Amino acid sequence: MAFKPVQKLVVSRRLSSGKTIVVGVLAQNTQGVFFQYDQEYLANFENLSPFAIQFDASLQPAPKSPHGGLHGVFADALPDGWGLLLQDRVFRQHEILPATVTAMDRLAFVGNSGMGALSFSPTSEYLHEYDQDTSIDKLGLNAQAIFDGQTEDVLAELVAAGSSGGARPKALIYIDGENHKLCHTRAKSNDEAWLVKFTSRNLPLGHEEGFCEAVYLTLADLAELNPPKWQLLDAPKASGAEKWLALKRFEYINHPDGSSGRLHLHSACGLLDADFRSPSLDYDDLIKASRILCQSPAVGQLQFKRAIFNLLVCNHDDHSKNWAFLQNDKGQWQPAPFYDVTFSPHPFGEHATSYAGYGKQPPLKALQKLASSAGFSHWKSAVHVIEELIDVVSAFSNVAKELGVKRETTRLINKQLATSCHNVKNIIR
Repeated sequence: MAFKPVQKLVVSRRLSSGKTIVVGVLAQNTQGVFFQYDQEYLANFENLSPFAIQFDASLQPAPKSPHGGLHGVFADALPDGWGLLLQDRVFRQHEILPATVTAMDRLAFVGNSGMGALSFSPTSEYLHEYDQDTSIDKLGLNAQAIFDGQTEDVLAELVAAGSSGGARPKALIYIDGENHKLCHTRAKSNDEAWLVKFTSRNLPLGHEEGFCEAVYLTLADLAELNPPKWQLLDAPKASGAEKWLALKRFEYINHPDGSSGRLHLHSACGLLDADFRSPSLDYDDLIKASRILCQSPAVGQLQFKRAIFNLLVCNHDDHSKNWAFLQNDKGQWQPAPFYDVTFSPHPFGEHATSYAGYGKQPPLKALQKLASSAGFSHWKSAVHVIEELIDVVSAFSNVAKELGVKRETTRLINKQLATSCHNVKNIIR
């Protein structure tokens, strides 16, 4: 039977209480994709994407770019890189060319298994629910084999756990209790939700990716930048890794009675229509948008601190999908925890998000502009914050040693961080 693209999807939202409500309808034709809010949602809740979508009952066309013909808020639910690879494998297994699959078809494939509070129905007929218990070891070994090009076979449970962003192998899993070896790909009562990042010898830091990100998360916590909760899990010997990094999902809410709810998650990419595949966002715009959205000067200063931290630690992969916001049921917004922060140098030292127009080595005037937009009343106050961040970053070697990063890796990264910190010190003198 010929493949027929999805024409219509109902968009629903899981509230923090666990109740699911209808948000509206997505439909597509030869003209593109259109969205219309549900009247009851309009009467009782707030806008999912206040910068890009009108909060009324009008029929709203999606922009042709940069989200593949979708509205940014719905494109946020799609995986990229790794998750798309898994989807494409499944479509090919059904003799469907991925090039003929629309973004709406991919939303149907995600269904209710993605990050955030939004879900899409009806779900794709090519997505088979996988409710059996599985193991992280099994998922990780299969993910590594696929990533390394050693197999074309994809476990059904890995597909079910694959609706996450990023290009590197990972899985969204659910765990009951402290036994992290056993897990589920569909939530059960009392389960906690985690994102596990697997490693590969073909990654820039090889099998030390998880260790190094854990060091950065520790430093970010010391700097009060609100990173997600994490832990390092023992990896099987066959993987070649010692540990895999697990991050607790911050949009997933556990209740004492064993039920769960969600917060609405929206990336800066989707919110501001900023293409994450190319430099399209500036920290000045991010800081201003954060203050407006969250209605808080303190939020602007937090984003300024995060921007400086990225500058100091050579996190050049600071693109618009790595910045996000959470909305509660009453419509109030807050910055999401500081995620995907790790040693990620660009060959030419260019940040994906620029500093008041400068992709690298921002001058004094650029940092002063960001500080002003962030709400610092005096530059001296911002300088004090920057100096405190430099002190935190200087602890990299000690934290790396505590967490078990190899000496040669520590030396390599520490050399880069020392240069970054020295450059920033010279700027603010």
